[in-house]
Amino acid sequence: MGSKAARSVMPQRLARAAVVILIVLGGSLTGCEYTYDEGGRPDASPSTAGNVVLPPDPALEETVTGEALEEWAKLALPESQGQSFYSSSGYLNPDESKTEQTVQLPGGTYAVTLACRGTRRVTFSVKVGEVELVNLTLGCANARVSVVQLEKDAILSITVGTRSDANFTYRVSRL
Repeated sequence: MGSKAARSVMPQRLARAAVVILIVLGGSLTGCEYTYDEGGRPDASPSTAGNVVLPPDPALEETVTGEALEEWAKLALPESQGQSFYSSSGYLNPDESKTEQTVQLPGGTYAVTLACRGTRRVTFSVKVGEVELVNLTLGCANARVSVVQLEKDAILSITVGTRSDANFTYRVSRL
C-alpha cells in the first residue's frame, strides 16, 4: 500500500473509532433521568450543555461473585461494534492486583473498554512489552474506553489493581 493510500485509510479508521466510542459512551446515557424530591439537594444545579452529571448507582458499591458478576460484566460492557478478541472479569481483594495477557492481536486499532464496581477506585494498566499504552485510575460505577493502535501483531498485558475490594471487567475489541 502506498503512503498516500495509507494516509487516507488512517483518518477513516480514527473516525470510525471516535464514532464507536461516542456510541458506547452516549448510549449508556440515553433515556436516563434522575430527579430529586423537594428538599433534596439544595446545592444541586441543572447540568450545563455538554456536561451531564449523574449520581452513581448505590448498588454498584457492592461487589458480587458468581452469576451476579457475570451478569454485571455483560451490562457494564455493552456489545461492541468491532470483533471482540479478549475479555475478562473478576473480583479483587484489598491491595490485590492481577495481571492477564490477551491472545496475540493482529496489528490494528483496538478499543479497550474498562469498568469496575466497589466503593473506591481501580487502576488499569495496558502494556505491550515494557511500553505502557494506558494508565488509568477509574472511579468505580464508571466505564471508560481507551483506543490503542498496534503497529504490528502483539500481546497486551493488562494489570488491574485496587486498595479495597472491587469487581472489574474489560474487553479488547478491534475497531
